[in-house]
Order: sequence, then C-alpha cells, then structure tokens
Amino acid sequence: MSARIAVQDLSRRFGAIQAIRGVGFEVHAGEIFGLLGPNGAGKTTTLECILGLTRPDAGGVEICGIDVLRSPRLGREKIGAALQTTGLQDKITPREALDLFGAFQRAPLQSAALLQRFGLVEKADAAFETLSGGQKQRLALALAFVGNPQALLLDEPTAGLDPQMRRDVQDHIRALKDDGRAVLLATHDMDEAEKLCDRIAVIAQGRIVATGTPHELAAGGSLEDAILRLGLP
Repeated sequence: MSARIAVQDLSRRFGAIQAIRGVGFEVHAGEIFGLLGPNGAGKTTTLECILGLTRPDAGGVEICGIDVLRSPRLGREKIGAALQTTGLQDKITPREALDLFGAFQRAPLQSAALLQRFGLVEKADAAFETLSGGQKQRLALALAFVGNPQALLLDEPTAGLDPQMRRDVQDHIRALKDDGRAVLLATHDMDEAEKLCDRIAVIAQGRIVATGTPHELAAGGSLEDAILRLGLP
C-alpha cells in the first residue's frame, strides 16, 4: 500500500540545537497517524518540514508520491493543514475565509458544502472573533479541507478546548479518516492519541523512539504506562 505521506530520515538543526534527527514514518489512506511527544520534542519542526515551511538539512518528504523538496507547489496541492492557531482577521466570517482560501486552490470545494460538513452554517456570517474555541477549530479543519486534499496535517487541533468541544472536533477528525483521507495528527495528549490514532510514533528529543498501534505500544497496559516505561515526560 502506497503512502500518502512518506517521511524519510529527516534532520534539522537550528544553531546548536538539533531539533530533529533521522525522523521517518508513513501515513496511509484511511489512517490517523499520531505523532506523540511533549512540547519541544520535535513535532512542530517535523510538520514544518513536511509543509515546506522549513527545509530539512537531510532526508526527504513525499506527499502522494510527489517529492516536496523538488516540487513544493505540487506537493502542497495534495495536503491541507490546520496548525495550532488560525491567524484570521477578527472581522472575517467563516464564509469569507473559505471563499478566500478557495481562491488559491485549483479546484476548491464549495463554501456552502464545507459550512454544512463542519457544522458552521449558523455561524457562516458571524465575525471570527465571536466564534467559540470549538467553532474556530472546526473552521480550521474546514479551511484545511477546502482544496479537497488527499492528506491532512493537524497540529494540536484540540488544545485548550473544553471536553465537549474536544469531542466535537475529534468526531470531525474521525470523519476525515472515514472519508479515506490520510491524517497526520501531532499531539502531546496521550488519551487523544489512544482514542483517535490507528498508529502512533512517539517522538522525544528529536528522535522517533517507538512506533506501533496504541495496543502494541501499551502492551497490555495504558499508553501512559508505555510512555513512562520509555522514560519520557
């Protein structure tokens, strides 16, 4: 089975700090793959290399078979991303934001369909600043999906949400998987990783230290127990 996202031996140094070293994994269609680790472990640098926001010192990234280091524009057309914060102007509405992002896509999905899918119809014409945290995160998912990508990259998509909002956003993430998308989910939340992910790569100090299904990593206990056995924070 070919990978929608393939990361090979990525390394990146910032001055004296080796942010990531030899990071590698694959994410397949219809799979939620978790990149699990504490803050500062190298998750964000890995995501930035995949998206072309940071060029790695070594290694490679393919998205749907496209070498993104050689053809970054073609690679970006195949992937959508929702990062930790959605930097939208306070007065812009969800409908306007979707139309704006769609203008940069070759074949965008219709704003009306996205508003319906992500439960934003009632807030379609409300100012961004008036949206709740969960609504802002659902809008971030809709914006990531506007180009109808085959792969999605989500960076801490439920951070700071209350339990009900968290469950709501998680349901939308599961629906992306059920739709056959490949989803790369970066999180420091072990419970979220265990509930959502088909497979998990545990990253610490810039290295992948364990990979497997939640059950394999837990080996009969909880994922939290497994992380403790690995000696991670």
